[in-house]
Amino acid sequence: MSSIIENFYKAFDQLDAETMVSYYHKDIVFEDPAFGVLKGEKAKNMWRMLCASQKKNRFKVRASNITVNQYNGSAHWEAHYIFSKTGRKVNNKIDASFEFKDGKIIKHTDHFNLHNWAKQALGFKGYLMGGTSFFRRKLKSQTNNLLKKFEKNKT
Repeated sequence: MSSIIENFYKAFDQLDAETMVSYYHKDIVFEDPAFGVLKGEKAKNMWRMLCASQKKNRFKVRASNITVNQYNGSAHWEAHYIFSKTGRKVNNKIDASFEFKDGKIIKHTDHFNLHNWAKQALGFKGYLMGGTSFFRRKLKSQTNNLLKKFEKNKT
């Protein structure tokens, strides 16, 4: 199972969304602070959208501390990229947990400090607003609207 997580992040570093989602179970449940809970194809399309959006950027992913057993696993990973809306450098530090079923990832939860991300991505505005529930709701709304638009254009 550790190879699943290792290969998932190697594919992400190469912006290969199709390889990434091939490790997901058809009933995948993904959750993180930016998107909230996404299930099935929505979770897979989130990775497709993120990979497509980074194709022209200096995007890098590094995973470490991967631990697994037959049923679950965890990893620490860092994403280094330029936030497209502001042109600011981001180094997002994420702790991920995974659950497995039928040899695939059925649950994937990413934990990161949204306030720290907002300070890097948005600067002073992120410093002021990034820790508020208003910001969390607004960001989830924006990211999910981008995902809906991506899915609409994909078909």
